[in-house]
Amino acid sequence: MTTTAVLRKSDDIEGAGDTPSLVERIAVVARTDLSPIALEIDEGTIYPAQALRHLGDVGAWSAHADLGETIAGVTTIGETCGSTAFMAWCQNTLVWYILNSDNAALKAKYLSDAARGKLLGGTGLSNPMKSFFGIEKLKLKGRRTNGGYIVRGALPWVSNLGPDHMFGTIFELDDGSGEKVMFLADCADENLSLTPCKPFLAMDGTGTYAVQFRDVFIPDDQVLAAPAMPFVKRIRAGFILMQMGMGLGLVRDCVAIMESVKPSLAHVNCFLPQQPEDFAGLLAKMEAETMMLAATPFDTSNAYWRSVVELRLRAGDAAVAAAHAAMLHCGARGYLKSHRAQRRLREAYFVAIVTPATKQLRKMLADNAREYQGDQGGA
Repeated sequence: MTTTAVLRKSDDIEGAGDTPSLVERIAVVARTDLSPIALEIDEGTIYPAQALRHLGDVGAWSAHADLGETIAGVTTIGETCGSTAFMAWCQNTLVWYILNSDNAALKAKYLSDAARGKLLGGTGLSNPMKSFFGIEKLKLKGRRTNGGYIVRGALPWVSNLGPDHMFGTIFELDDGSGEKVMFLADCADENLSLTPCKPFLAMDGTGTYAVQFRDVFIPDDQVLAAPAMPFVKRIRAGFILMQMGMGLGLVRDCVAIMESVKPSLAHVNCFLPQQPEDFAGLLAKMEAETMMLAATPFDTSNAYWRSVVELRLRAGDAAVAAAHAAMLHCGARGYLKSHRAQRRLREAYFVAIVTPATKQLRKMLADNAREYQGDQGGA
């Protein structure tokens, strides 16, 4: 599938053909279900469960055989609502974990419902990802028991959750072995509690909670991988690449915002150093690179991994820069609470700080360079 086919602007879909593509179907849902409530999702008065299930109905969570198409779907959602693009990434990661697990019982039990949006949920890998790179300690511990594991601990931030949702995360065995296990947690478990987080700067309707595990039993048919680390290495590129949809969609809408004020403000906006054409060119390059990398998400080479991390770093930087430029192009009108330019600016900072954040991505690249140089020196 070509880049232009996958990452078409949602404004261009009218009359595109008798059989709408996945991106076209998603764009319709975004326009009808999300546009009217985007501000309320941002403010936290709505968690868009109905829209997420509707997106599942049109196939948004079942395209992982073509990761590029999955990213294109998140991008299309991101043009309308950054909060829902983030939740789309959460839902897609849930499916990605299940799809790539070798646990046949788990896949038989959960894959179909997650891919159709009947089962909603996300990912609790923020803390584990940070722990892998020496930023935090792993917060969940577990022990083996008959038919599964007992897990305890707490995660401060997990999103796209509700009382009937599930999410993937990782614990470390408490036997001193250092072995880690990746599993699905069920929010309906009586020993698992969800505590709403304090209000955020933006994106309050994303179902984000602190999660407490009080000796939660994890049966074997909820274990994604044991040991976890080979599995993490397999799914990590897809995990990060699917985040590109958040950044690409936001940049695309910021270009549209800047273009929309040209008729009335071009005579003065021309003096600003960054123009919509600059970001449109940057967007096209990032889209092309995203599609190229998404074609081989299981490439284990160091060069490929560095390319994925570098691209994700650029996406965060581009999102913040584009949203900043959109605000300046809009001027006072963009400063109104009712204008989406200010919402886009707040959402852009989230793209830059969600795990892996800008500073973590830079640390990952620096650590990788040192490790590679050490390997070369010892060869």
